[in-house]
Amino acid sequence: MPTLDWIGKNAVLNHHREVPYHLLKCDKELSVGDPGSGNLLVQGDNLLALKALLPYYSGQVKCIYIDPPYNTGDESWIYNDAVNSPEIRAWLGKAVGKEMEDLSRHDKWLCMMHPRLSLLKEFLSQDGAIFISIDDNAAAYLRLLLDELLGPLRFVASIVWQKRYSRENRAAIGDVHEYILVYARDPERFKRSRNRVPMDAKSAKPYKNLDNNPRGRWRAIPMTAQGFRPNQMYSITTPSGRVLRPPDGRCWSTIESEYLKLREAGRIWFGKKGNTAPGIIRFLDEVEGLVPWTWWPHDEVGHTDEAKKEIRQLLDTSDAFPTPKPVRLIRRILEIATDKDSLVLDSFVGSGTTGQAVLELNKADGGNRRFLLAEMDEAICRDATAKRISRVIAGYNSLPATGGGFRYCVLSAPLFDSRGNIRDGVTFADLAAHVYFTETGEPIPKRAGRSPLLGVHNGRAIYLLFNGVLGDKRPSGGNVLTHAVAQSLPDHPNGKGPRIVYGEACRLTGPSLKQYGISFRQVPFELKVD
Repeated sequence: MPTLDWIGKNAVLNHHREVPYHLLKCDKELSVGDPGSGNLLVQGDNLLALKALLPYYSGQVKCIYIDPPYNTGDESWIYNDAVNSPEIRAWLGKAVGKEMEDLSRHDKWLCMMHPRLSLLKEFLSQDGAIFISIDDNAAAYLRLLLDELLGPLRFVASIVWQKRYSRENRAAIGDVHEYILVYARDPERFKRSRNRVPMDAKSAKPYKNLDNNPRGRWRAIPMTAQGFRPNQMYSITTPSGRVLRPPDGRCWSTIESEYLKLREAGRIWFGKKGNTAPGIIRFLDEVEGLVPWTWWPHDEVGHTDEAKKEIRQLLDTSDAFPTPKPVRLIRRILEIATDKDSLVLDSFVGSGTTGQAVLELNKADGGNRRFLLAEMDEAICRDATAKRISRVIAGYNSLPATGGGFRYCVLSAPLFDSRGNIRDGVTFADLAAHVYFTETGEPIPKRAGRSPLLGVHNGRAIYLLFNGVLGDKRPSGGNVLTHAVAQSLPDHPNGKGPRIVYGEACRLTGPSLKQYGISFRQVPFELKVD
């Protein structure tokens, strides 16, 4: 398989594994509405935000949508398209080193995207998919990068979005479209679980009622199929007496017994005069929707002018964010790729279009979708993203309220200090989520309480001794595995089975550990997230 190479690639291949695990701190003053809604808005570098979220949401996200910088050379904002902002340059200097000075903007863009995509793929559920907006400046690079990270067999589609409704006259050939690349963790499973696109007036126009059928509008679907199947090559006599055979190279689309049932039920149409080739009648009320396709015109999913008007409506200015996407575009993605209880992730959230689309779709269909959003720029996150979503929740101008809420989070200190020790102030619940993810690769089943038993995974019970969870508040009290501590641990929920215990130290010998059915992991030395 062809691979993509660039300056700095070797330095970032495993960089996502080296990203420190940061804790998330909720800002109650900037949080809005129902705190139990399950929605999060994280302000901070999305690479750190993704690593911080991974222990809680790994393998749970049904739909990822991102709108990353397009690598156009425009340096007018923080996620500038030359990837040349102070924040990104500082990160590249640390990740790539002196080699950074030789990087072109394409090298920098790929260095920035690789570790972020490496983390994003870990969030996808088994039937999940990732949708990425891009244009011709980086579409070819992105396609090769995704083939390398996810695998070419996980490619689903390259959607063409018509972003403008008027001609572009400044270029040699007017640019009126962008792409949305779609990859799925399991394309066949995604195909089975994806939804159809809702029928609109334009799509319903071919459905008429030529015979005044009391059931209403219908259309005739030609009753032929490609190929030769002997049991589908029978003769059909029309009401006018005309005898028909399938056209050359084709056969009827159903066997004769099924055809006769349809004809008896009045579901075969031979034209107004009863002498044309048969068509199977499909009523409009039978159509669940349309199979999505790769051409998304502006009249169906919105355009850039519409997106700017939406920003102006909610933020009273069109300057809050330079390149927003229309809500209808993101809503179309959610309609295809999510169920009513799905988790949605956008780590380049910008002005918050994804959050608005989730809230509005929930209101429309009674769903309970949740969003995880991340934005690097503090001013944009506070003054554009959070403000926009809060006004969607409460209602603003002519926009009706959706209800709901979100927690506004910032990145706190790393879990470990520079010497690899757990930082002071880390709570039992914070470390428990990290321990469970380290051991199982999955999020903790529920927020840890005050029990050392964190959960069961594949028959193994996971325990954590930390921060006096057993009641002894002394520095080493209850954090060291002794006979007394082992005897006081909650029983294995399944009655019996292996038990994994994380703690500061172990005073038990090998035979004693075997007697208790315990495997010991020392904190912090056997604690890491890959």
